[in-house]
Amino acid sequence: MLNNTGHLLIFLVMVLSLTIIYKSYLELKISSQKISNSIYQLSLFQSTFAISSFLVLIVAFINSDFSLINVYENSHSAKPLFYKIAGAWGNHEGSLLLWINILVIFSYFFLIFNFNHLKKFRLLTLIIQNLLILGFVIFLLKNSNPFSALEPVPSEGLGLNPILQDPALAIHPPLLYLGFVGCSIYFSAAMASMLANYRGKSFALSIKSWVLISWCFQTLGIIVGSIWAYYELGWGGFWFWDPVENASLLPWFAITALMHSVMVLEKRDNLYSWVIILCLLTFILSVTGTFLVRSGILNSVHTFASDPARGIYILIFLSLMILSSLLIFFKFYKKENYSFNFKSKETFILINNWFMTFFLVTVFIGTLYPIFLDVLTDVKISVGPPFYNIVIIPLVIPLLLLMVFGPQFNWINSNKFFSTKLIILILGAVGVNLFIFFIFGSYSFLTNLIFISSIFLIFYSLIELKKVLQKKIKYNLPRIISHLGFGMMVLFIGINHQYSLEDDFNLKVGEEKKFSHYEIFFDDIKLKEEKNYKAVIGNFRVKNIKNDTTQSLNPEIRIYANPETLTYEAAIKTRISSDLYLTMSNISRSDFYNIKFQNKPFMIWIWISALTIVLGGFLQLLNRRNEN
Repeated sequence: MLNNTGHLLIFLVMVLSLTIIYKSYLELKISSQKISNSIYQLSLFQSTFAISSFLVLIVAFINSDFSLINVYENSHSAKPLFYKIAGAWGNHEGSLLLWINILVIFSYFFLIFNFNHLKKFRLLTLIIQNLLILGFVIFLLKNSNPFSALEPVPSEGLGLNPILQDPALAIHPPLLYLGFVGCSIYFSAAMASMLANYRGKSFALSIKSWVLISWCFQTLGIIVGSIWAYYELGWGGFWFWDPVENASLLPWFAITALMHSVMVLEKRDNLYSWVIILCLLTFILSVTGTFLVRSGILNSVHTFASDPARGIYILIFLSLMILSSLLIFFKFYKKENYSFNFKSKETFILINNWFMTFFLVTVFIGTLYPIFLDVLTDVKISVGPPFYNIVIIPLVIPLLLLMVFGPQFNWINSNKFFSTKLIILILGAVGVNLFIFFIFGSYSFLTNLIFISSIFLIFYSLIELKKVLQKKIKYNLPRIISHLGFGMMVLFIGINHQYSLEDDFNLKVGEEKKFSHYEIFFDDIKLKEEKNYKAVIGNFRVKNIKNDTTQSLNPEIRIYANPETLTYEAAIKTRISSDLYLTMSNISRSDFYNIKFQNKPFMIWIWISALTIVLGGFLQLLNRRNEN
């Protein structure tokens, strides 16, 4: 019954998309500036049916309805309720249905909240957004249907991949999709803007909040995914330049550039064509990431649903998007004359865009170059951290300095450039850098510059924050908080990268290992049985010889029956100053266990810094709501 209900609801969403496109086209011919109530009602029904279809899928997972292939392949009756619910979007078919839901919901919200903008612009946005919805609904019905029935009905399911059974990963996809799919609405709006000749400040205001919403959720989704990978995959770090990690980062660079460029369009009525390009590019990169993840091209722990047929459909859809957007852009392109004064805010925003574009191109090449090389020469290579560190890290220094100097300048022209206060802050940053050198020891010249630049940004942001809180000046509080978070993140990442301790070794129960100023004792192992897995738990004591403290760490090897899988759970002792990180894995036909031990300085502060960046974005959203 649920499969029929789900099919009907999805079919109704498709019919309503066609109807909305047709009705909106007819409405374009009517001179009145008011959009008819029937279009609002159709869009509301479309959202209702889309959400209902997703709720039906969740109910099927909760009830372990194995008459649906999707539930059978991704759930099990013994799975905890939380992971049954998360299983609804923890697979290709369910995530695609969630993707369609977000497309539909953003379409409806854009229609009702942008009521003060030009009618033709809103209707064209609605038409283009529904063409996107149609494309993905057809994709779902053609070969990715979450409501496909299974006969005969099995008594038990295969279960969800155990490494996906985690709270962080359960919320990671919805957050990331709100960012990815949220880009669609200003992709559609950008196309509509060119077709309706709706430009300048009005267009900037129409998309500004939507850019912020997608940026906030995508950033938060990336952070949650990074935290999950840290403690679940046993890598022991915050970012590994995995190809699928990179696929999520590409649109983030574009959104970040767009978020700043929209301000120039709003304040100076300039950079319109560049804003349009970024609007189009952001969603195109989001769909490109979807293609890479779901086509089987990339090899990663993050990939799923590696089906070439699905990849071909997405590639065709992506190609049509790119072709149509380019045709419209060049048809309606109007040359703009940029005459920015060097000492102006818009110049610094433009420079920020150059940095974001360079980072985007670097990551894009590093991600796709191995794929093309494999196709053309059958040579397999991987592009890892060394490439990105060499190319990207040196440019982080001028970016940090730009984040200090740029906000001080006014629009159009400014007399400010340098002040005694900034010299004092730089000297203070150098002093803190010397203190870090005294505490941790020597490091490279480049690392010195990164530490000084990031501390400089932190000091500047803290002084500005104090002034705002004391109401001495009226500054952009969200921007100050986000920039403060970015400076902190770069500093803590630098310290973490430079001073992490790591060692791999093999131990038997009862043995010990000395490493740097640590002694690691492997005391014993014990067995534990949970509802849906069995665990082998190691009992380790980690003694810090320097300060004579001992910590107990208990890594696990988990054995899941549905599906049959081994996972290695890290034991992490988080402190303010550092994380102790330990994993163990069994060595086949041996009494030895492979142990990976790490001491990661200021690990928790990397997450706090990243969340501070997002906090600034959400505060900016609240500011815009109050302004409206």
